[in-house]
Amino acid sequence: MAETSIPAICYGIDIGGTKIELVACDAALEVRHRRRIATPQGDYAGFLAALEALVAAADADLGLVDTAIGIALPGVRDRRSGRQLSANVPALTGHSVAADLQARLRRPLHFGNDLQCFALSEAHGGAAEGYPSMFGAILGTGAGGGYCLHGRLVVGFNGLAGEWGHWSVPAHLLLRHGLPVLDCACGLRGCVERYVSGSGLVALHHHFGGEAADAGAVIAQAEAGDTRAQQALAIHLDLLGHSLAALVLALDPHVIVLGGGLSQHAPLYDVLPAAVAAHLFAGVQVPPIVPPRFGDAGGARGAALLAWPSALS
Repeated sequence: MAETSIPAICYGIDIGGTKIELVACDAALEVRHRRRIATPQGDYAGFLAALEALVAAADADLGLVDTAIGIALPGVRDRRSGRQLSANVPALTGHSVAADLQARLRRPLHFGNDLQCFALSEAHGGAAEGYPSMFGAILGTGAGGGYCLHGRLVVGFNGLAGEWGHWSVPAHLLLRHGLPVLDCACGLRGCVERYVSGSGLVALHHHFGGEAADAGAVIAQAEAGDTRAQQALAIHLDLLGHSLAALVLALDPHVIVLGGGLSQHAPLYDVLPAAVAAHLFAGVQVPPIVPPRFGDAGGARGAALLAWPSALS
């Protein structure tokens, strides 16, 4: 009887603001190992040590050495200096994270953006499987995403492809709804993510006198009949519809997969297509807008895909 070989394994690591997740995937993208740790806050040396320990633990559990790793980093990496320019993990900002991890882990490392890795995961065996092109739109604490064409990420000259959260909301929409021009952490003003993300929905509610602590509370209050929450939710829907309509005009994806906390709000999928269509000219069809298949596990799985070039062919 022929001996069955053990499938090759690669790791995917998703680095988030509150947690770091490592998954070990085989060539069929089946997860063989998963572990999560809290993200060290405010301590870059502690972050590097924690990631090194996470990888060492996976190596020990699986009996592996020098396994290739795909790493989904938050924020933007300067292509010239290699430094993280902005991130929802403040301790990483200004550091050469990729170079420092390479020096510590000493194995093949493949780096990507966390939002783009979400899109990549959903394009391979996820909700966008089989579509020629897709956009993964994250609606979480911020708003961003990634664009895949025939299963491959389009990252762009600066690696910014998919950063639709930093497009500007048009002045006429702000005036229509009586909204201020909000500052964004990126340094710009009036960015889409300040209005359509989960935190953006909360900001809208507060603008109209509400006091909800998070997006889920705004939705719950709206469903209970609170008029301020309903107003915030209606304006949020209009601004989100406009921003996704702009994506359709710019990229014309065959499907849009939502991610982040707001992607779990099932009624959104019933009303969002009409909200997008309201900002498109006659004859333009709204592509399917669907929930993710892998949920919050998509980032780590997408990162693992970075280490499997054969899986992206």
